[in-house]
Amino acid sequence: MDRVQLEELAVSVIKEHRALLAADQLIYEEWTRASEDPSVPSCVRQSLQEEYLARQKRSEAQQERLAHIIEILGFVPSVVGEDEKQKSD
Repeated sequence: MDRVQLEELAVSVIKEHRALLAADQLIYEEWTRASEDPSVPSCVRQSLQEEYLARQKRSEAQQERLAHIIEILGFVPSVVGEDEKQKSD
C-alpha cells in the first residue's frame, strides 16, 4: 500500500471512529437517563449498560487499529469534517 492509499485509509478510519464515538455517546446518555429514572425497568437499564460496555470494547479495538495505521503512516492526516466541508461550499 502506497503512502496516498494509506493516508486515505487513515482518513476513512478516523471518520468511522468519530461516528462510532458519537453513537456511543448517545447510548451512554440514554443509559444515564435510564439509570436516574426509577420507572425504567432494571432489565432495560442492564441492557443499555451491556450495550454501552460492548460499544466501548469495539471502540477500543477501533482506536488500536487507527493508532497502528497512523504509526505506519507517520503522521495524523488532516480530516475535513462535515462542518468544515459545508463552510467551504
